[in-house]
Amino acid sequence: MTTRLIADEQTTAALARMLAAISRPGQAILLDGPVGAGKTHFARAFIRARQGALAEDVPSPTFTLVQTYDDPMGTEIWHADLYRLTDPSELDELGLDEALDSAISLIEWPDRMERLPDGALTVMIEADANPDLRRITLTGWLGLDRAVARTRFVIDAGWGEARVLPLAGDASARQYFRLEGDGQAVLMDDPSGSTPPFVAMTHWLRGHGFGAPALLAEDQAAGLLLVEDLGDDLVARVLERRPEAAPEIYARIIDFLVDLHRHPAPDFVKPLDGPTLAEQVGLFAEWYPQAAGSKATGAEIAPLIERLHAELAADIAPVLSLRDFHAENLIWRGDAALGLIDYQDAVTCHPAYDLVSALQDARRDVAPEIEAASIARYLSATGMDEARFRAAYALLGAQRNLRIIGIFTRLCLRDGKTRYLDFMPRVWAYVERNLAHPGLAALAEAVNSLPAPDAAIIERIRSQCATCR
Repeated sequence: MTTRLIADEQTTAALARMLAAISRPGQAILLDGPVGAGKTHFARAFIRARQGALAEDVPSPTFTLVQTYDDPMGTEIWHADLYRLTDPSELDELGLDEALDSAISLIEWPDRMERLPDGALTVMIEADANPDLRRITLTGWLGLDRAVARTRFVIDAGWGEARVLPLAGDASARQYFRLEGDGQAVLMDDPSGSTPPFVAMTHWLRGHGFGAPALLAEDQAAGLLLVEDLGDDLVARVLERRPEAAPEIYARIIDFLVDLHRHPAPDFVKPLDGPTLAEQVGLFAEWYPQAAGSKATGAEIAPLIERLHAELAADIAPVLSLRDFHAENLIWRGDAALGLIDYQDAVTCHPAYDLVSALQDARRDVAPEIEAASIARYLSATGMDEARFRAAYALLGAQRNLRIIGIFTRLCLRDGKTRYLDFMPRVWAYVERNLAHPGLAALAEAVNSLPAPDAAIIERIRSQCATCR
């Protein structure tokens, strides 16, 4: 993959900081170009971005050939200038060959090497007709066009001097980065096309007093947003540090949903009705049974979901659902409103859906007494019929968790992401708990014809992972 841009000094340094955020141990960046092109300027910005507050002076290694730097992000950085290298065998004495396996290596004058590192990124910096500009050509990594787009976006937004740090993503193509400059902000890169619904939901949520982040800059066509940084206190992390706070935190979550459901849903969100739920759960039958080695196909599950939704849930007016509503997507801010992220897939559906999402969390255990108290709190606040609500809750819980099993299987088989397989036993336990409701007997019979994801089944699926082929 090759990407080109014209850059001044600020853009060159901003690009280096953007690439520093996505570089990993064992990767090499080859800095090519004539004397005075700006290779060391690029390397200096890269190293300082990785080091942050611990940043050292970054001299050119022209005479020492190699400078090494501790990287607080978990590795070591090697900066090599091979201009004075007379014999490629000297690289063995320098230890650069060994460093290439474990460090992040920035190598100026890579043409002095006997063999270029596999999988390296080449950054060619050349003079432009305008002496204040450089022509930069990037070759070798996937996603370089997005890195360049992010660089231009943060410069236009006034954050070109900011340090860029990666933030944990999710199972989608979205990427998140923290910008540290005069304050902090979060850069959201979403090439999937869901930026417009995120912006629309942000305006709606903030307009109704909920804790969505402020929008600081946006380029919806490019799929790039700069939003307020709500902090690092994800509810999941707070619960890990303070498990005794779970009753208080889940009470706040339920009160949030009660409040959210009092407002008429905006007209720009799509319905998650019976046919749509059936279509979505089709992911389970499409991916899991065959991967698990089952003769049963699960083809009857989707029609059963649609029929049961009509019987058990369709009589309740749909409400706004943020959909991916769980402890990893909520930020605890003390007495302030819960911080909200990852709501671009909001829908209208039965009010039990977001309760299921929060209380049957694929990534962490929620104590049964917390789940029971939360459902009771919601019923008390809304006055909904308990028997009808619990039947719908069980149905939506079964649908959502079966779909998640299908997604986790697909992430492994198609995308080479195996870490989600470890969540399967917990998610299947939710499925079994929901199917115990007497109103779901027919669905339980269909699901029970398939093997549960025990250790052997999970290992079977893992062996078929895309990266194992």
